[in-house]
Parts: sequence; structure tokens; C-alpha cells
Amino acid sequence: MKKVAILQSNYIPWKGYFDMIAAVDEFILYDDMQYTRRDWRNRNQIKTPQGVQWLTVPVLVKGKYHQKICETEIDGSEWASVHWKSLVQNYRRSSHFKAIAVWLEPLYVAEGYSHISQLNRRFIEAICNYLGIHTHITNSWDYQQVEGKTERLANLCVQAGGTEYVSGPAAKDYVSEKVFSDLGIKLTWFDYAGYPAYPQLWGDFTHGVTILDLLFNCGKDSIRYMRYVT
Repeated sequence: MKKVAILQSNYIPWKGYFDMIAAVDEFILYDDMQYTRRDWRNRNQIKTPQGVQWLTVPVLVKGKYHQKICETEIDGSEWASVHWKSLVQNYRRSSHFKAIAVWLEPLYVAEGYSHISQLNRRFIEAICNYLGIHTHITNSWDYQQVEGKTERLANLCVQAGGTEYVSGPAAKDYVSEKVFSDLGIKLTWFDYAGYPAYPQLWGDFTHGVTILDLLFNCGKDSIRYMRYVT
């Protein structure tokens, strides 16, 4: 039995993204799909005294209407210091800021990134390492592609040796369960509901922010507020 999930990469994703990674045996980054603007590929949210704030990585999109996520280049390097300063400013009072900063700060100030997929994977893997998530992470372009939305996902699952495909609930609008069942693959819908609140700075509790918010506030105890990370 092997569980597989396939999702586009996000910039410092929220805790549910990492729970899905932890829930499967192989997690395929689906970045040979078309890049979409104003999405989670290059931005995420943090908590501040003024409310939720976006951290956005600038990317080159002018005239590139059909570029894939993996082809999308980052525009400059100044954003890295700006993002790190924002994290310091808004989380330096959190209980575990210093412990997280030890490995997180170098990702911002000591490393360079040319493409958004490269950046996203680097951060995703670093966060998985901190949380003790050992799921095998691969890229969709490591495999052959076929036509059709559901067919492509099912085929990736077959090539990865998967017997169960774990999908995010948003895909219910377009994924055909029959395509998977015809291939002998079980289709399971991941449930993001029911997460408990954790100690959080700055006003009313907000679930949908980057997982960095959870890590800064709870450190190694973060796994207590997740469902599949053990």
C-alpha cells in the first residue's frame, strides 16, 4: 500500500499543507502546471498587530501568460531581506522565535534562488525536516505526462506506484473518481477541518496563515496542533 498526494508548491504554506505531506508516502510537487497570478505559489500570510499581512515574492510575469510554475523566475533578491525583517518585526516576541531563526534566517539571507519552484521546495523541505516529516518529495516532471486533468493525476499516481491518491477537497470540482477506480486506485479526500487553536500573537485567532506562525509560537510542540505529524 502506498499513499500519494500531488499539489502545486506554495511559498511557506499553512499547516494543512504539511499535514497532507505527512499523511502520504510520496508527495509530488505539481509545478509543471501553468503559473497562476495572485495565488499561493509566491505569497502567504503572517499575523501582525495591524492584522493579516501578505509576504509576496516578486516574480517575472510580464508577457509570460502561459509559463509553468517551474519556469517562473524570481524578480531580484531584495525581497528576501524584506521578508525576514517582517518576520523579525512581527514574531520576535514569540516563545520560540530564536530557536526557529537559527535554521530559518539562513534560508533568507544566505541562500539565493532563481525560480519560485526552487525557493518553495527549499523552504518546504526545511520545515518538514524541523517537524520530523520524512515523506519522499518528488517533482511532477520526474514522470511522464498524459492529457486530461484527472487522467494526468491518476497516471502520476500509477507511475509512483501509488495504491491510494489523497486529494485536497477543492479538487472535487474537477476530479473524476472513476478514472482512479478504473486503475485500481483508491481516492481519498483530505479533510482540513477541526484544527485546534494554538497560542498566537496579535488579536483574534487565524488558522490560514503560514505555518511559520505556528512554529514561532509553539516550536516543537507544533505537532500537537496538527493531525498527521507525529
